[in-house]
Amino acid sequence: MGAAPRKEHGMRASDRAYRTLLDEIQSGALPPGAVLGEVEQAARLGVSRTPLREALGRLAADGLVAQASPRVTVVTDIDAGDIRELFEVRRALEETAARLAAERGDAASFAVLAEEFARAEVDGDAGRDAYYALIARFDAALDAAVANDYLTSALRAVRTHLVRVRRLARDNPGRLAASVSEHRLIAGAIAERDAELAAHATHVHLHSALSSILESVDPSMGPAPATTVAVPALVDGSRS
Repeated sequence: MGAAPRKEHGMRASDRAYRTLLDEIQSGALPPGAVLGEVEQAARLGVSRTPLREALGRLAADGLVAQASPRVTVVTDIDAGDIRELFEVRRALEETAARLAAERGDAASFAVLAEEFARAEVDGDAGRDAYYALIARFDAALDAAVANDYLTSALRAVRTHLVRVRRLARDNPGRLAASVSEHRLIAGAIAERDAELAAHATHVHLHSALSSILESVDPSMGPAPATTVAVPALVDGSRS
């Protein structure tokens, strides 16, 4: 129990400030438009201004904050255009990653993940938390399978914004249930070493996710045109 506090204590002040602010922005505790005054934030986080500036500089490089004046920074907004652009990049990266994982990854590991998606429940906060943890493990397995530092670095940058976009979208139980089935298909296709199906299933998943998020942000936009894919029984006992 004592190891974690010692590790946190040994962390650089700028890293600590960055991680705290990043978590607060991604969780919505610091919403779009929130003002981050240099003096106030340094005092609140218990750091001097130099490490705070370093942390804010990293967040600015991430595109999560922008400087409004020499001593005032604000959390950037996310609109429908930003979300569309994010998903354009995400689609290019994740479809490529899925294809490469099917060619290079450990089939048994992805078969296990497919089975876990087949059993996943998304009812209640605990179920949703467990599901997002499963997605995080799937993403980690995908990154390991791809074995391309340039690609995985770009994916990490996209995921930094994706966490925030998910928080902006309202809860949608129907969409979460569909997402479970979509992830099961992707993991199963990778396990079967079917690169084209893995990439196409990823495309369908991202199309559906984008439509749902855009509707949540601006209901007047309506859903995007549907994209369909046949879902074979890649994993015995799986459910759609």
